[in-house]
Amino acid sequence: MTEPFKIAIAGLGTVGQGVVDIIQSNADLIAARTGRRVELVAVSSANKAKARSVDISAYQWVDDARELASLPDVDCVIELIGGEDGIAHELTEQALENGKHVVTANKAMVARHGLKLAQKAEYKSVALKYEAAVAGGIPAIKTLKQGLAANNIRSVFGILNGTCNFILSEMGLSGRAFDDVLSEAQAKGYAEADPTFDIDGIDTAHKLCILSALAFGIKPDLDNVLENTRGIRGISSLDLKIADELGYKIKLLGQAHQDEHGNISQSVAPCFVKKSVPLASVDGSFNAVFFDADHADQIVNIGRGAGAGPTASAVVADIMDVMRGDVGTVFAVPASQYKDASYMDDHSDEAQYYIHLAVEDKPGVMANISSAMSVEGLSIDELIQRHYHVDGPVSVVMTTHKSTRNAVNAVLNKLNKMDNITAVTSVFKILKI
Repeated sequence: MTEPFKIAIAGLGTVGQGVVDIIQSNADLIAARTGRRVELVAVSSANKAKARSVDISAYQWVDDARELASLPDVDCVIELIGGEDGIAHELTEQALENGKHVVTANKAMVARHGLKLAQKAEYKSVALKYEAAVAGGIPAIKTLKQGLAANNIRSVFGILNGTCNFILSEMGLSGRAFDDVLSEAQAKGYAEADPTFDIDGIDTAHKLCILSALAFGIKPDLDNVLENTRGIRGISSLDLKIADELGYKIKLLGQAHQDEHGNISQSVAPCFVKKSVPLASVDGSFNAVFFDADHADQIVNIGRGAGAGPTASAVVADIMDVMRGDVGTVFAVPASQYKDASYMDDHSDEAQYYIHLAVEDKPGVMANISSAMSVEGLSIDELIQRHYHVDGPVSVVMTTHKSTRNAVNAVLNKLNKMDNITAVTSVFKILKI
């Protein structure tokens, strides 16, 4: 057997401890499957004295994680600090510059700096692996880079954030309010104390940016994804109740599509999903990633999208790939071949929509709504009008026939100016598969 493959870990949070645990408990299995033993030689984290679930006493402790990039006996740096910039980015850049492989779970860094890091890694002929950055233990990156390598990808989309999926699933099942379920998610460890990145869709945007770059051979463009990102704040239990009555569930989806001309669409938003579609049955903290390819057709991967075990498993799988000599390109093709994306006009794309209005219970309201819709060529597919509350406005809920978002926006602008329309409560696109 060849020389041990020596690694250093930066970041000993939940995932970092999970990686140590796998390396300690499955060392013989890893050696049998790679032909080399993996040897953890150094670790770094913010607090050396912190109680941990694994024993790290045998490893060299380094106070400044950036120094791991210069340790002479380290073959691969495992970056598990997180964050778009700062120490994580500095460590990764320096490790690659020093000719060391890097394995990371840092979606924010890869989404923002992935192309430049890929250029450096490929120039230095070292690996930059990031399977754990997208959907935890689901092999989404490997599916695109390996399983679907011979295919043109038409679409990649799915549930990419377990926190949001848990919240929406629980709200739908129990009828509880958003804030109440969010507190439960935080208590269970599904949501951070500051849940902004999750519930505002930013975490999903990072992951979608990476998947889109891989799928379509475009430069990662996080700003474009963020411009088209909407989270789950403001979704009410009433919307979930009505969705259920209409035969739908609400899911936060990251979606990237490529048309026949090579134009790209990237967005993150809550959508209505028909209960008959497999995606609708993915509940709780689970993730699901769907791929639509020209020869393989539709592929779906479902599994735990976060947590110590699934994410650490993906990290160690990447380490094992490097141990086998899999350096290759960082994305689907060499970084030098990546091109700027040409984007679709999403607002001209046709889809069905769900519109929920709060209106005064007075004669003529429906006539006014119908008139505004008729002017813009927007027609109703299904209509519900109910008193969901004893007092106050009436809920008018409709699903539309296919129309453009431009037409929907024009109607909403007219409705917002009407005295008898209390509020446009919510608007959701209905997913078509």
